[in-house]
Amino acid sequence: MSEQALTLKQSGVRWLGLALLVFIADIAIKLVVMHTMGYGWDNRIEVLPFFNLLYVHNYGAAFSFLSSQGGWQRWLFTAIAIAVVVMLIAWMRKLPATDKWSNIAYAFIIGGAVGNVFDRLVHGFVVDYLDFHWHQYHWPAFNLADSAICIGAVMIVLDGFRKKKDS
Repeated sequence: MSEQALTLKQSGVRWLGLALLVFIADIAIKLVVMHTMGYGWDNRIEVLPFFNLLYVHNYGAAFSFLSSQGGWQRWLFTAIAIAVVVMLIAWMRKLPATDKWSNIAYAFIIGGAVGNVFDRLVHGFVVDYLDFHWHQYHWPAFNLADSAICIGAVMIVLDGFRKKKDS
């Protein structure tokens, strides 16, 4: 098979619509949370014995990493996310649109990353609202964007095992 450049229509870039859908859903949910819920743990809504909805700010990265710093982390995490998004779009440009698994994984990561970058640039923090716990032990609060990034990352890892097995 000859190495021929893919047109935009033939490439994985066609899957960026999924990234846009993840971004829109993430921002819409965050806006609802911000405008309808009181801030903080005292205002949480108990949904299930192991799950609450709440509204909290995350000034750091995953698990509030570096959240207590002076604000420089906002720009570091924004720059990293933008670099990852650019890299993934470049990879999607080289992938055929028919490679659904990889393109979906990349689109999830892109949509989630852009959702959290939007928060950092507009609000100065990321809005988190999902709280899973077991008795008094709480997983750090997170959001749809974080979930999409994690799902995309797991898909990439699984794809690596799948491709290794196929060789």
